[in-house]
Amino acid sequence: MDKPNIIFILTDQQRFDTCGCYGQKLDITPNLDKLAKEGVLFRYAFTNQPVCGPARSIIQTGKYATETMCYRNGIALPLNEKTIADYLSESGYTTAYIGKWHLASTILLSKENVGPKIDFTTAAIPMERRGGYEDYWLASDLLEFTSHPYEGHLFNHNMEKIDFKGYRVDCLTDFALDFLDSYNQQKPFFLFLSFLEPHQQNDFEKVVGPKGSKEKFSDYEIPGDLVNTQGDWKEFYPDYLGCCNRIDSNLHKIIEKISDLGLTQDTIFIFCSDHGCHFRTRTWEYKRSCHESSIRIPLIIKGPGYSGGKVINKLVSLIDVAPTILQIAGITIPDEMRGKKLQNLVEKDDPSWDDEIFIQISESQVGRAIRTTRWKFAMQAPKKSGFLYAKSDKYVGQYLYDLESDPHERNNLIDYPDYNEIKSELTQKLTKKMVDAGENFPNLND
Repeated sequence: MDKPNIIFILTDQQRFDTCGCYGQKLDITPNLDKLAKEGVLFRYAFTNQPVCGPARSIIQTGKYATETMCYRNGIALPLNEKTIADYLSESGYTTAYIGKWHLASTILLSKENVGPKIDFTTAAIPMERRGGYEDYWLASDLLEFTSHPYEGHLFNHNMEKIDFKGYRVDCLTDFALDFLDSYNQQKPFFLFLSFLEPHQQNDFEKVVGPKGSKEKFSDYEIPGDLVNTQGDWKEFYPDYLGCCNRIDSNLHKIIEKISDLGLTQDTIFIFCSDHGCHFRTRTWEYKRSCHESSIRIPLIIKGPGYSGGKVINKLVSLIDVAPTILQIAGITIPDEMRGKKLQNLVEKDDPSWDDEIFIQISESQVGRAIRTTRWKFAMQAPKKSGFLYAKSDKYVGQYLYDLESDPHERNNLIDYPDYNEIKSELTQKLTKKMVDAGENFPNLND
């Protein structure tokens, strides 16, 4: 097999601990668990930006969100940015995209010059705004604006409105199955399937699982970070699990279709989410914070070269996804991609792997954080809007957590003098991460 097919399945706002392979006790994700048991599980995977559009920009470009200036929602991916779809197309792949895009519109201008205002949030996205997915396209920029959990529409390659009726996860999967059925197998394909679930339906202001979810998944174990907290998890968590369970059922349909087509030995599956969910226990909404519930995500790869039930315990993140995909396709990884190929951990235990994750936070603040194997250290820019500004020249300490003794981040150590030495060390590490990501050397006050 020269160039394998690649199926990338992205969920929206899915916590890692919804999955059995990450410790969930209810039978929510049996098919994903099987994929992990047969493939490779990345136990500690993270987003570098805990909000939808920026996380997607990282996946598509291999650059940090401040490099493309897609640092918050409502900023279009610049037309001159080269994406994984561009590279794969050049290498002979058929590229297909189905679902939520969230990178075509600039609907709120920044103080830092992100270009003209353009709005495709509920309109068909023109070819030049599709990030290089030229062959098959069935998407909406904001799927939550063009659909509800049981009906809605997307736009096809010719910018025609395509209606659907039925549970949204099922319908998007059916579209993916249609693509696979129509594929002529003359070239390898890259299929990117972007679900909206388990993200809440914005105009309903609630999570909507399949019918019966509240009863079916009511007997859950409360995640440790949510115990004795407010937020809205008590109302929505069973439906949230129901969404994840339905995604898992549809994952099975795709795996079976690949088997029926005789493509199992020629196809690699990648499953992950853009960010997690803290259910309004940390900030005013669901993510946009440095906490594990916001940044830790599931990541599983299965296929030729990714088998045997291997578990990777090194820290990895979305910045590593683009170079990994290019390596799978045999494409030279460009220098401007910031991450490392995950093959360095799958094929060998790379002793030089950087076990530190750099996180940029927007909208709720202008924030920066570093996650090491033991520590979480975060800083924020004082008096700067996370909507209007991508960066700052000054930051102050906000959070310090010892994840070894406090895995659910209940005890903020930022003001404890006994931790001044570790704060100083982490400040230096965070400064280096910021500069390496193309930011100016900041004025940090830990």
